[in-house]
Amino acid sequence: MKICTFVSNILILVKRKDIAEIRMGDRKAVRGWVMYDWANSVYQLTIASTIFPIYYNTVTRNGHDFTVNFFGAKIINTVLYSWAIAIAYLVVGLGSPLFSSMADYTGRRKAFMMAFTWIGALACGSLYFFNGHNVEFGIMAFTLGTIGYGGSIVFYNSFLPVIAKPEDQDRISARGYSMGYLGGVILLLFNLSMIMKPLWFGIPVGSSLPARISFVTVFLWWVGFSRITFSSLPKYTYRKRSEHASVITNGYKELRLVFNQVRKSPRLSIYLAGFFFLMMGLLTVMFMAATYGEKEIGLTDSVLIPTILLIQIVGMGGAWFFARLSGKIGNLKALIISVVIWILICIGAFYITTAAGFIIAAVFIGIVMGGSQSLARSTYSKMLPETTDHTSFFSFYDVTEKMATVAGTFAFGIIEAITGSMRYSVMAIGLFFAIGLGFLLVLLRRTS
Repeated sequence: MKICTFVSNILILVKRKDIAEIRMGDRKAVRGWVMYDWANSVYQLTIASTIFPIYYNTVTRNGHDFTVNFFGAKIINTVLYSWAIAIAYLVVGLGSPLFSSMADYTGRRKAFMMAFTWIGALACGSLYFFNGHNVEFGIMAFTLGTIGYGGSIVFYNSFLPVIAKPEDQDRISARGYSMGYLGGVILLLFNLSMIMKPLWFGIPVGSSLPARISFVTVFLWWVGFSRITFSSLPKYTYRKRSEHASVITNGYKELRLVFNQVRKSPRLSIYLAGFFFLMMGLLTVMFMAATYGEKEIGLTDSVLIPTILLIQIVGMGGAWFFARLSGKIGNLKALIISVVIWILICIGAFYITTAAGFIIAAVFIGIVMGGSQSLARSTYSKMLPETTDHTSFFSFYDVTEKMATVAGTFAFGIIEAITGSMRYSVMAIGLFFAIGLGFLLVLLRRTS
């Protein structure tokens, strides 16, 4: 109790009384919100999906020996990588109710978003010093970068139903994802040019410096462009918190209240169950695709990086395509179509043995990647009951997403550790999508 009182007193000192509500539809706020996708998606593309996993695989293998020494324990490098992701998202998932509670109490959501941005960006920049001989440092820096990214998204997502009218949320959500893909592609093109043509930058061929410099560019890009967001999104507060509420436990209590409301809504319960399995599959693919291509198919950087780049380029159009499709047939039907495509992708990926097959799969991944995420976010936003407590509902959404990432990446690593092959892990991802599809079909039947 003394600790809770102490924290509460500290937070009272930083409370502001000049916090104004956001005006829904405010163009400046919308532009600032969209720009954060542009700013932080470089983490997802360069660190989580492309250059870092390929670099990590390269510097942590010794011929055909894929085991690494992690604090004295021998473990397969890709299994360690997938479990690092699981741990990072477990931290974010368990901590986000606390983060949201503190943000609600002080009204400083933007400040918390900024804090996680700096944690993530600095950790990404520190990967410059990872060289394969310091596996512990590399994994911890990557984990912190992932925590920073995931933590900032908790507050970022909660802005959508506040700054955008319901009829504009699909369009703005898709705009955010498309801007994210575009920003990620631009920085990746620069980093790709360093890796493919190091002599243009005065770097010797075969040096690891281009990859390590790319980690620093993520830091600079993420911090630099997020300034646009933080200068555009005002602080806001919808209601006063009880001065006697515990800042430490209030977020978890609110999460329980949201859970009770979700239980009373069969539609929302079924949707979130399907969303959980959808994210188990989708986010695991996002994190593990490059690793799968390098390790199971034997693709080189010159094939992998342009292929992941292709996913981003196709993804820009995919997000807009599914936004238009949802306008014609509805969010739920469009989301179901995307999940069916995901299942077919996983079945095909199990049998892929060539670069051509991987590239074809990448095209289809790009089509559904952005569309699925954008639709999932806006569909949830539209299904929310009448409320002013958007942060709590989106905290619940983010906890569900983070726990799905934990379950998906942990299962991926476990299956590889048991079978010795990532191909069976890919089939498990297909099963996750199939279960999610089942829930969405039940929901469609109930709403039609």
